[in-house]
Amino acid sequence: MSGDKAQFDAYIGIDYSGAATPDRGLTGLRVYTAEGTQPVREVRVDNPGRRHWSRRAIAGWLQRRLAGDDRVLVGIDHGFSFPIAWFEYYEHPADWDAFLADFRARWPTDRPDSTVEQIRRGLLGAGRNEPGDARWRRLAERPVGAKSVFHFDVPGSVAKSTHAGLPWLDHLRRHIGKRLHAWPFDGWSIPRGCSAITEIYPSIWAGDYPRGERTQDQHDAYVVARALQQADRNGELASYLQPALDTRTRAVAACEGWILGVTGP
Repeated sequence: MSGDKAQFDAYIGIDYSGAATPDRGLTGLRVYTAEGTQPVREVRVDNPGRRHWSRRAIAGWLQRRLAGDDRVLVGIDHGFSFPIAWFEYYEHPADWDAFLADFRARWPTDRPDSTVEQIRRGLLGAGRNEPGDARWRRLAERPVGAKSVFHFDVPGSVAKSTHAGLPWLDHLRRHIGKRLHAWPFDGWSIPRGCSAITEIYPSIWAGDYPRGERTQDQHDAYVVARALQQADRNGELASYLQPALDTRTRAVAACEGWILGVTGP
């Protein structure tokens, strides 16, 4: 597929962090973007006096960036939902929008001065009442060896990032609306003309590109933007968006979500 037939005009890779509060600038929050066929570049925080992105600043920047008419594909490296076992155990409906609203009420990690650890300790919110189990994993996590979204306090864990990032997905969904397609919750096919936000796992592509002088956080964001750009421009993106899954797996993934780039069970 040539560049003029690409589905998207720009590509964004975000390496996320669930540390500290939503307004704290963090070295682990990194954003890289590629416009069309242009080289991937890092996007620095646009707040004077700040050296690093905060989660709130990234959400605001994304909201502005995705408000235009160009088609943008975003990849963020935290879980977009919980394992189906969590929904079943705590008797929640398998509905993603309902899940986001309920999560934001129980885990208000987007409030100023709130942290994931405060809620885990029962000092804020009600998330401690339904903590999940680190043995519960989503179907998309298994092929790539990703850890459970409930597996806290271990190297390589996405648990804290997931619990800090989910309220901001709800925020973007409420403020941008149908212009932003949440894949695959809104469907496996992304309508032409829409931007899309996806869950990614940088390790899938990290070995394909030399790290150079980038930090690990920078490299993770870089390889996502680069891989999304390359996949769209050479035609591989279609297989990413339509992984070879059976009917049951697709039904579960409609609630659990899926990791872009995992092409089979």
